[in-house]
This record gives sequence, structure tokens and C-alpha cells, in this order.
Amino acid sequence: MDIQWLVLLLPAMNNRNPSTLDIFTLKEEKAMSVQIHINSPSVRYTDTHIVAQYSYQSTSAHRNGNTVTVTPCTVEMTFRTERRVPRLGVMLVGWGGNNGTTVTAAVLANKLGLTWKTKTGEKKANYYGSFLQASTVCLGSGLEGNVNVPFCDLLPMVHPNDIVFDGWDISSNDLASAMERAQVLDWTLQEQLRPHMRDMKPRRSIYIPEFIAANQESRADNVLSGTMAEQVEQIRADIRGFRKSSGVDKVIVLWTANTERFCDVIPGVNDTAQNLLAAIQTGAEVSPSTLFAVASILEGCAYINGSPQNTFVPGAVELAVQKGVFIGGDDFKSGQTKIKSVLVDFLVSAGIKPSSIVSYNHLGNNDGKNLSAPQQFRSKEISKSNVVDDMVQSNPILYQPGEKPDHCVVIKYVPYVGDSKRAMDEYTSEIMMGGINTIALHNTCEDSLLASPIILDLVILTELCQRVTVRPQGEEDFQSFHSVLALLSFLCKAPLVPSGTPVINAFFSQRACIENVMRACLGLPPQNHMLLEHKLQRNFLLSQTPHINGYNATLKKFHSATGTICLRQMGSVLVLMTQHDNNQDCRVNLTFIPDAF
Repeated sequence: MDIQWLVLLLPAMNNRNPSTLDIFTLKEEKAMSVQIHINSPSVRYTDTHIVAQYSYQSTSAHRNGNTVTVTPCTVEMTFRTERRVPRLGVMLVGWGGNNGTTVTAAVLANKLGLTWKTKTGEKKANYYGSFLQASTVCLGSGLEGNVNVPFCDLLPMVHPNDIVFDGWDISSNDLASAMERAQVLDWTLQEQLRPHMRDMKPRRSIYIPEFIAANQESRADNVLSGTMAEQVEQIRADIRGFRKSSGVDKVIVLWTANTERFCDVIPGVNDTAQNLLAAIQTGAEVSPSTLFAVASILEGCAYINGSPQNTFVPGAVELAVQKGVFIGGDDFKSGQTKIKSVLVDFLVSAGIKPSSIVSYNHLGNNDGKNLSAPQQFRSKEISKSNVVDDMVQSNPILYQPGEKPDHCVVIKYVPYVGDSKRAMDEYTSEIMMGGINTIALHNTCEDSLLASPIILDLVILTELCQRVTVRPQGEEDFQSFHSVLALLSFLCKAPLVPSGTPVINAFFSQRACIENVMRACLGLPPQNHMLLEHKLQRNFLLSQTPHINGYNATLKKFHSATGTICLRQMGSVLVLMTQHDNNQDCRVNLTFIPDAF
């Protein structure tokens, strides 16, 4: 049976009498992106912007002894989103590493529409693991139930296929050779990608041996010389050169290189922007990742830290705020930690008390090799351990002030397993009447294939945020998000947030934040999951006739000679589905009743 989609063409609204409307058949196109148009007086579409009026509702709570006083608060705001999507360039620090080669190869494979054979059959390039490209959000309920659309279709966004890559690496291997060394992708896919990647060569990078493990020295044959200040100037020149030669409109720089040891925060060295810039001139201790951050900020480019070290010392944060440049991080949240942010949220929200969390990992890629050094492991241990703090602090019934679960993190280097990291977790929790509940998990994480879509989400979301401005009621000027882009928290193990603001690690809270901010950009209320229309004795929404482009539609089933046609509402377009036994076009007339009737 051939299922076809029928799309209702709405007439122009200029004094025409819409007594009957034509319907024509259109074959379903799965790859077509969804066009979302908000039918609301609070949303305005101009040639350049989507302008939405939004009521931001919050509550303030004050505790006095055993009494909590709660005050609802509403602030009217205007969200303005630029509609033009720029050509985006992404420069990766560590371009020749496992993550850098994998994300570049994945974008190429998707852009070229590659397929390849494996022992389990044919595979096709996709963006699974990207929440923007491969997950959906519910826009609302229609006649057929909930209408879910791809996350990436909510607002105008860069498509991964259109990203232009460049970057730096301490290893001189071209990306085809580096891809082979990484041993992440199937060989038959590598063979197809090799001609496209052999001419991609990383630029010389900054190498300060004491910040990474000594076992990385053998790879360091592509490094910058000169003073620290000269190296920063060279990175800035590289960014300008890439922007000019590639023709991109924007550049975002992302660190996906080795984990560094933590850098001491030293008064007079890196505690202010001025001191940090002076320290670079004098050659004081500044980590390579911070040097890249400074160069990017001075060039007006957003900078994202995908590793756990404290790249964003106070001076770097202050510099970003002064220049109005976005920074984000820290450390990709891809496998074991992502599960932890879900599982602990579930346990604590269910009134179960996690008392012991033990996480063990072993992996054999270069990241694991670098983490085998104690100082680099300590950076990772800190970022993986703090992920449960906000969930624990949210429940004073289970935890006394200062109390938290015993939390142990172990990482071992086992070369044989390569990029296929093994993660084992044991969660021991207290339950009712002195009972104990234990959950044990084994998770095989293909490290770079999990991290690569997160890299794409980070840069695409950052670029989108650069096009969003907000004006609270009573203010004259629009303002951007804070330079410390906390909206990226969903994608990071140790979220970087503005000083004095809450750190949220709980998975569903982080995702809901991004979704609801995007809904605000469209003038839509936050997703509250109440579904009251289905929880009362009578559905109070059934009596409301859908309002479409100025007309109230009489909704019912129609019957034609070839089958049954069911009317569906999708935004400002009505869509009908009919079932045929042949490919014959089905045409019917549908009567609309104008408001003035």
C-alpha cells in the first residue's frame, strides 16, 4: 500500500474568498528539514531577524525557620535571533588526534554521502550522538498527537556538512595518516576518505613539555619556536590567515588536544587579564591551552575547552568578558559521566540515597596514554568527580549539609583496547528501612565516536548563541548571553559558569534549559509536561477550533474514491494523509469558514 502526503496550499490573505482550496499530492521526502513558522502576534519575522515577545516566569523563595515564602515573578523580554546562518570555520587544537581526525572524517563522510561495508552489513554516514542533529523536541499537540521535530530545525543553525575545518597539532602527520593511526574508523571507510584528507596538514602548535605526560614527546615534531608572546602572535596570525583563505564568516577555536596538568592560580600572574597578558610577555608559567584561549579571545573568536584542565584561569575569564567573546567548557561529557548525570539524578529524585559511587575505566588510545601520568589523571579525576554535587545538594532529606557520597574514579591505560574504552560503575544506595540497593554497569564507549558529535554540537550551539540577543523590559539595549556560555553545560563534565551562579550537572535539567531557551526565541512557553488537557474529566482543548492563517478550519475525515483522507495540522499548513492502492493523484475540495462568516 502506497502512503502519500497531501499538502494544503493556503491562499493569500488579500481579500480573496477562500471558499474552496486545492489539494495536491506530494511524495514524502525524509531528508527535508522541517520549516517552523510560529502563528502568534507575539512573534515577528523580518528579513533579518526572528523577534519574539516572551514572558519569563520565575519564583523567588525565602526561608525563615520552617517557613518558606515563595513569590512568583514575571519579566517581559524580547528575544531577537539573526536569521542569516554564516559560513563557519572551526579550528581544532589537536586536529591530528583521535577526536580531530574522527570529527573531520565524519563530516566529510556525511557531506559525500558515503556508505561502506562491515562484517555486519552496509553502513551509512550519519550524525548519531549529536543531540542537535539526531534528537527531537515536542513543539505541541496536533490532531495526530504530539508533533516532534528535529532539534536543529527549531532555529536557523549551521549544518555540520557546511563547517570548514583547520587546526594545529604537535604531530606533523597529515589527517589521512593520523586517521589510520587512530584506528577508530572502519578500513573500507578510511580508504574512501584518504584522498580527501591526505592534503589536510595541521599547523605547528604550542608545546610546553611540563604540562602533558612525558610519553607524548615522541609525537612532538610539529611545534612552534620562539617566546611565549611570539607563539601567541603566531596563533593569532593563523586564525586570521584561515579566515581569509577559507572565506568563512566566523571562526570558533576548540581544544581537543591532550589533558594538561592543572595550572596554579598565582596572584600577579594569571589572576587578572592585565596580569595574564603581562605574564605572557615575560614568559611566566602559562599553559598552552590558556595561550590558545588568549589568542582566540584577542581575535574575537569563541574558545571552547574540551579537556578537564583549568584553562580558564581568572585572567582568561576576565579577558573574555572585556572583549565580549564567548568561552565554554570544560571536558566533553560523552560516556560514563553522561550516564552518571542521568543515574544519580534518577536515584536522588526517586528518594533513593546514593552512598558510594565507584567508577573504573581503561582505554588504550593516546588520551589514555597521556592520562597514565599522575598530574594529568588528577585533572580528569576532578572533572569526573564533581558531576554529582548539585544533585546531592538538592535533597536535604537524604544528605546533611556537607555530606556527599563516597566517590572514587580510576583510569588505567591498556593499549590493546585502543579507542574502545571500558567503563565499569557500581552505585550503592540506601533504601527504605536500612535496605541496600546496588547497581553495577558495564559500558563499552567508543571514545572518539562519542566525542565527535559533541564537538559539533558545541560549535553549532555556540555560533547560534552569537546570533541571539535579549532585551528585558525597561532596558533600552539588547544584550547577548554572558561571555561564560553556561548554555554549553549539557555537553561538558565540569560546566563553566559565570562566577556566583549555580552549576547544574543533572542531565535532564541541562537539556531542558537549551530547549526552553530556544523555545523562548520563538515566543513559545517552556515545555512543562503537564498535559492538563488529558488529565481532567473533559478535554478543554477539544472545543477549540484550530486557527490557521486567519481562518477557522472545520476538521473532519473525508472519503474519496481511492481511500480515506485524514486532516492533520502542522503549523500554518494543513497536511492530509491518504492511502492508495495505486499512484493516482487524489484531489478533493476542502471548505474553509472565514472568521467573518
